[in-house]
Amino acid sequence: MRGGTSKGAYFLADDLPAEPASRDALLLRVMGSPDERQIDGLGGAHPLTSKVAVVAPSTAPNADVDYLFLQVGVDKPEVSDRQNCGNILAGVGPFAVERGLVPAGEERTSVRIRMVNTGDHATATFPTPGGRVRYTGDAEISGVPGTAAPVVIEFPPGAGKLLPTGNVRDEIDGTPVTCVDNGMPTVLVEAASLKVSGYEPPAELEADQELADRLRVIRLEAARLMGLGDVSNATVPKLSLLAPPREGGAITTRTFIPVRCHPSIGVLGAASVAAGLRIDGGVGADLAALDADSDRVRIEHPTGFLDIESSLGTTPAGLPTARRTAVVRTARKIFDGLVFPRSAETAEIPPHPQGGQG
Repeated sequence: MRGGTSKGAYFLADDLPAEPASRDALLLRVMGSPDERQIDGLGGAHPLTSKVAVVAPSTAPNADVDYLFLQVGVDKPEVSDRQNCGNILAGVGPFAVERGLVPAGEERTSVRIRMVNTGDHATATFPTPGGRVRYTGDAEISGVPGTAAPVVIEFPPGAGKLLPTGNVRDEIDGTPVTCVDNGMPTVLVEAASLKVSGYEPPAELEADQELADRLRVIRLEAARLMGLGDVSNATVPKLSLLAPPREGGAITTRTFIPVRCHPSIGVLGAASVAAGLRIDGGVGADLAALDADSDRVRIEHPTGFLDIESSLGTTPAGLPTARRTAVVRTARKIFDGLVFPRSAETAEIPPHPQGGQG
């Protein structure tokens, strides 16, 4: 399924090995990793198209399904569960209805989703006329050709700290940053402080070795300050370079995941950027063009924009906290069937099943 501006394989949990190491080994073969082209699997040779959603009925009283997101490495044999993905999240509700985990409403269906990676929750609402998921519609999102049915994703106020370091600003390697977590640990950095404009194409930024070295230092130290430990082999936190808007939005972004520059921006990363811009004194607040009378924050990215509804409140201790976060995404079922992974070193592909792994 395509979810937002990402694409991935969606599985029922029961169709995968329960033991994580065995599950991950299978998924590497399914996606064709490690191989920069992923020629022998389903992956699309980019982190945004090498993703997996594992969905199961939830045992939590306030959720219908559990969603485990797995980022499958492209050229490395790595499978990470250290982050959520808000784009792949857009397909979880429709998938749950398609697979009979949640009954469809006659007009619209809302699916309450527990994101297993972090324990956070979201509610996805989408059209189901006549009790069937409708994928066609007039909703358009930047970075995806054509239109599709809207999937409205609402996030409840986060239980964690919006400012995980406890500071509005930190300084790392002589560079001011704001570390924020509104669903995705994100480091906000003014592009000009790293001697780039923030308007460069992703390929140009990726080719800048001096920038890559600076970003690596900032990311590793920011992760330590945020309590994430050693993230040398992880994809979080994300780093978002900020510049003044050029297309009528609130801010321009270039986001790294962690070394590739995102061709757009992730949903949860955008939610963290939007919240960070509303924090007085935070990095980027003085660059942003925010409408004081609206919750909407239009975040510009290399292939267009993403609108986030974001508002903040304060804790009893006077610290900023997320009050409301919502976004409109789209999703589309691309293929439904069986996948035949390449052989493991010690086992051959099993005979064609009548059902099961798919």
